[in-house]
Amino acid sequence: MIKPDRRLVLALLLGVAAAGSSVALLATSAWLITAASAQPPVLLLMVPIVAVRAFGVGRGVFRYVERLVSHDAAYRVLGETRARITGRLEKIAPGGLTSRRKGDLLARLVLDVDAVLDLWLRVLLPIAVAAVTAAATVALLALLLPAAGAAVALAVLVACTVVPWLTARTAERAERNLAGARGDVAATATETLLTAADVIAYNAIDSVLDDFSRRDARLAAAERRSAWSTGLGSALLVLCIGGATLAALVLGSTANITGAVFAVLVLTPLALADVLGGIPAAAQLAIRVRAALARVQELVDTPEPVTEPTDPLPLPTGRGLQVKLLRVGYDDSDVLDGLSLDMPAGSRVVITGPSGSGKSTLAAVLLRFLEPRGGEVLLDGVDLARLEGDQVRSVVGLLTQESHVFDTSIRENLLLAKPGVSDLQLWKALYRARLGIFVENLPDGLDTMVGEHGAKLSGGERQRLAFARLLLADRDVLVLDEPTEHLDEETAQALLADLFAAAGDRTVVLLTHRPELVPPHVTRQLVCLT
Repeated sequence: MIKPDRRLVLALLLGVAAAGSSVALLATSAWLITAASAQPPVLLLMVPIVAVRAFGVGRGVFRYVERLVSHDAAYRVLGETRARITGRLEKIAPGGLTSRRKGDLLARLVLDVDAVLDLWLRVLLPIAVAAVTAAATVALLALLLPAAGAAVALAVLVACTVVPWLTARTAERAERNLAGARGDVAATATETLLTAADVIAYNAIDSVLDDFSRRDARLAAAERRSAWSTGLGSALLVLCIGGATLAALVLGSTANITGAVFAVLVLTPLALADVLGGIPAAAQLAIRVRAALARVQELVDTPEPVTEPTDPLPLPTGRGLQVKLLRVGYDDSDVLDGLSLDMPAGSRVVITGPSGSGKSTLAAVLLRFLEPRGGEVLLDGVDLARLEGDQVRSVVGLLTQESHVFDTSIRENLLLAKPGVSDLQLWKALYRARLGIFVENLPDGLDTMVGEHGAKLSGGERQRLAFARLLLADRDVLVLDEPTEHLDEETAQALLADLFAAAGDRTVVLLTHRPELVPPHVTRQLVCLT
């Protein structure tokens, strides 16, 4: 799922250079100060003086460049990962995510995918940089005094294995629960905002807020547990570095070495505190990242509701539809079983039935959002299963009872159907949907902002705007799924009359439980679902 960027290798090298400069700066400074106390000829100190300056400057420069390169690489990986996941969601969203909560989906797509950044920037890179730099430091100390090198190596081994293991074990449960708890809180917050009007109307504010507080408390408890484990890891790391420094002090004091070398042995381990400081947090964060990426992978592994053909047929020229012995449903139950319909090109077919009879399910099948379990749907004699979904949707358009109106201008809402068209074409679509005069009278015309979910428009105006968008897309088959559901009878009748009139010679499939609203002059085939 995650493909690394080659820039991350450069970031690793720069990180090692920055960390190595930090260790070398302390070691060289210790040698220089101790050696200078004996007042040797100044020429003997020129090289370490230049080295101190070089390491001091290099540490900052390398660290800055490493941050630029690593973040650039990590964000590139994040962008590619998010694009792949979004592409995957595009395929499974119409029929494969019906059981998912919107807030939880949003948390997975935003918060959990952001774990990709943590994976590279706060887990893998810090561990790799620390391992390489610590190994080089141990090798240096071993050259000066093998016993001290062995003692520091033991401390580094404990700091790199025991400390992160213990830190991770103490925080394992909290870290595993953090991703899910964040998704739960995000989902609850989203649902609370979307249902605020109903909650207030039924005076249920206190119970909703209490439920949200309980979920938030569980998240806070997991975060506190995680923070406690982080503190434990930091304390253990300090003990390891302190033990390494003390061992070097004891061993160096009994060895036959110069004062300058002794200073290097004692002070150099202190530089490892900064180098190894990120390992406990990285080990702990790795559990959280693993849990977050597992949630993303679970989303990616959701089976597609429709299987695209490996060798699709070309799109036929005819626009007649036939449904033969269709069987389709969700989970273990069938919603439609044995349905047969004949919808010739240019015909008007009204399919009626009570809620739950399968009207919306049929619409999903006609648009290749859902795979039939049996039977077939034919477009001009060609099974839709032999066509790509995009091919089908280039012919079949959909208008639902809740067609989404975006929080932008009327112009941008229309251009979604056909980007780049002229204003003249936009006005033609609006007038055919009987919305042109209304938009002309608006102060900003096409540039009028409609608000979130079209809040600044009435229900009928929102549906007409959605229908204008459908007409602009110029589909040959129009599937209208309960387009008058939330409208009063007079508005609904007027809208349906305009819909059928504007459809022209297109095939129109109307799915409704209110067939009496269809204008009497419209010649149609009536089909009842039970």
